[in-house]
Amino acid sequence: MNATAPVHETLRADQQGRRERKKQRTREALIEAAFVLFQGKGFDATTVEEIADAVDVSSRTFFRYFASKEDVVLTFQEEQFAAVVEALGAQPTDDPVMTALRKACVGVLRACEDGAFGFDPERFVCIQELMESSPAVLGRSLEHGQKKQAELTRVIAERMGVDPSDDLRPHVAAGAATCAFRSAFDAWAFGVQKHARFSDVLAEIFLLLEEGINYPAKS
Repeated sequence: MNATAPVHETLRADQQGRRERKKQRTREALIEAAFVLFQGKGFDATTVEEIADAVDVSSRTFFRYFASKEDVVLTFQEEQFAAVVEALGAQPTDDPVMTALRKACVGVLRACEDGAFGFDPERFVCIQELMESSPAVLGRSLEHGQKKQAELTRVIAERMGVDPSDDLRPHVAAGAATCAFRSAFDAWAFGVQKHARFSDVLAEIFLLLEEGINYPAKS
């Protein structure tokens, strides 16, 4: 009996592994189908039913993986944020916080644009277009951004070796990084920097933050 137990455990582990791999394949297929439809029809014209049909699953199955169409779009942002946190941890420990954030954020954004480290540049462009054209996607992104800012605050506090419950600096740094992304997107998508690379605009904004923003009044 005892001799066969490890075999049974191995079989169960193999079955669980197959189920998890199947779930991951289904999730990836739904994401791929959604972006094909978003690019072809537009976000608002695409339905959950069409995404599910493209993968030959039911709408109920879709909602096992995603709460909404918007959440499909934002899976890429979740991956991007995870990469930023990892890149921030890899920066030299003696770098000032905003310098480390600039290197991490701009580096990951350029990787997204260039298709490096497994990022899909076409999907990245599609997301930026959806953020620009769909209030629903932009709103959901801003909602997710609040959670990301809280997590970034925690990571920055660890880097600084301080307690964020009694030190405001990690909150300010995380808020500044969030504001940098928002300002860079506005300048890139709608403003004077529309023809520049998104990552170049973000780098410029971070440099301005590093220099200080207490600009003099008009003389």
